Amino acid sequence: MLSGIEIASVFSGAAFLFYGVSCLVSTRMILEFDRYRLAHFRLLVGVLEMSGGIGLLASLFFAPLVAPASGGLFLLMAVGIFVRFRIRDPIPKILPAFLFLVLNGFIFYQALTRT
Repeated sequence: MLSGIEIASVFSGAAFLFYGVSCLVSTRMILEFDRYRLAHFRLLVGVLEMSGGIGLLASLFFAPLVAPASGGLFLLMAVGIFVRFRIRDPIPKILPAFLFLVLNGFIFYQALTRT
């Protein structure tokens, strides 16, 4: 039976793996990064999202990966929220990043407090 942190890690890991690939190949994401005025960071963000997603999924087999993967994704979402506020996106557009920030904050906290 999977624990709460494992379920959260699978969900977040799969989502970030999808979003990371999308960042690298999707025309929609290319246009989004142009809108953010951060086109030069799109590939980096895609690789970081994929790395975090793979780290969370791999943490099911190698637990020491969970804290750095979830912590990195937490920071990435914090920056993403800042960018969306900076370009004055409406709250509904900011909400997914906020939810993933909270989810990865939960995973990170649980990873640090596990005994």
